[in-house]
Amino acid sequence: MQLLSQRWVRQRGAGPAGERQTQPGQVLVIVCAGVVMASLDMFIVNVALPQIAVELHEPSLGTLSWILNGYAIIYAALLVLFGRLADQRNRKRGFLLGVAIFTAASAACGAAASVPMLIAFRLVQAGGAALLTPTSLGLVLASYPAERRGGAVRAWTAAGGMAASLGPVIGGLLVAASWRWVFLVNVPVGLVALVVGWRRLPAMPGHPGPRPDELSALLVTLGVGGLTLGLVRGGDWGWGSAATVGVLSAAAVVLGLFTLRCVRHHNPLVEPDLFRVRAFSGASLAMLLFSVSFGAMLLSIVLWMQDSWGWSALRTGLGIAPGPIMVPLFTFLVTGRLLARYGPAVVVGAGATIFAAGIAWWAVAVQSQPNYLAILPGMLVTGIGVGLTLPSLMSTAAASLPPQSFATGSGVVNMLRQVGFAVGVALLVAVLGSPHGAAAELAAFRHGWYAAAAAGLGAALAAIALRRPARALAHVTPVAAEPPLS
Repeated sequence: MQLLSQRWVRQRGAGPAGERQTQPGQVLVIVCAGVVMASLDMFIVNVALPQIAVELHEPSLGTLSWILNGYAIIYAALLVLFGRLADQRNRKRGFLLGVAIFTAASAACGAAASVPMLIAFRLVQAGGAALLTPTSLGLVLASYPAERRGGAVRAWTAAGGMAASLGPVIGGLLVAASWRWVFLVNVPVGLVALVVGWRRLPAMPGHPGPRPDELSALLVTLGVGGLTLGLVRGGDWGWGSAATVGVLSAAAVVLGLFTLRCVRHHNPLVEPDLFRVRAFSGASLAMLLFSVSFGAMLLSIVLWMQDSWGWSALRTGLGIAPGPIMVPLFTFLVTGRLLARYGPAVVVGAGATIFAAGIAWWAVAVQSQPNYLAILPGMLVTGIGVGLTLPSLMSTAAASLPPQSFATGSGVVNMLRQVGFAVGVALLVAVLGSPHGAAAELAAFRHGWYAAAAAGLGAALAAIALRRPARALAHVTPVAAEPPLS
């Protein structure tokens, strides 16, 4: 009876005004509006940092980086907790609540009068994003029949990936007016998503279960926060200083306690059984490493163009644009066909390698004097790498999830994605340090690009885990267990 009732809700999509026919494609479009906001706001701020630094009188890159990393850490820490809650409760209400929190916090960020105030509102904004992200994917997965979920997840991921890649482009256009528009632009989009979502999204019930473990969420927050703090401040404190060693050691201990608690707790925040599925564990590890590379890459090219070449935010955004254009082209026209023919291991491995090659190109070709043609090939290649890698990783991980873990499992993968992004930003800040002179600055950025490329190659190696024998597919049959929609 429960399966029949859930199928009925998915088919009919009853809304507050009565039963309405809601097609899966409509659900995908509506929730992608929220995902685009959350992903866009993670990366749109990059190009606004120099203007924020001037207007709010904050010259320290380490302090400014917390506008990015504070968001990423809270987003990452709450994704799994909110994903577990979303699996147990009405996913439509969870999604709309997340959009409402995110929209309100965006307005507050736009009105911030200091960097600490902006960081505080960014943390609230991240909480809203952490709620709307897993509930949105949960809605998509539950709306589509099993045989169409792979394409739906690739479209969902492409929307977020394209928004992330376009962040600097849109940010450059908005910063030309004021950095505050980077946040205020979310308000009308969020309000439209709330109205349309309330009227058209189906009210999908959750799967009853025990309350998730809040202490684990606290531990992972403190652990990732400590790791990021140690990497960001290590150059100023000294890498061998008591402060740096103490913070990094404490972070390692706290993350170890988080892992131990997940293994031993009767109701773990992250189910260890998820990682016994090779496709899920391999995709998770590759996502972590790829996101380290992506986070470092995106911030590095923005800082290089604006600080080293002296370009405006608008010119920087337009200069980055060719890369993001490659993402939807390859996601929708190439990636699905390659996955069907060669499988995720080959596609992810090739995509991550291509991405790393684009970053390495910058390290070899870029000089202190502005020369856009030196950057353009790397920009195009990194965009191709993103279009091949991100959708493949998300669809592979999602295909291994049973229905009762749609939001939780997607929360785990997205948590690792945000953790990787925060570590990538912190790693770049640590590698760059405070160089003096054009030659030293170029050398520091080259080291940062080589480090980012190495992380990308690590993701390509992790993709080997996605090669599995045909018998292992039995582990992912729960996804197909739900009857397809007619």
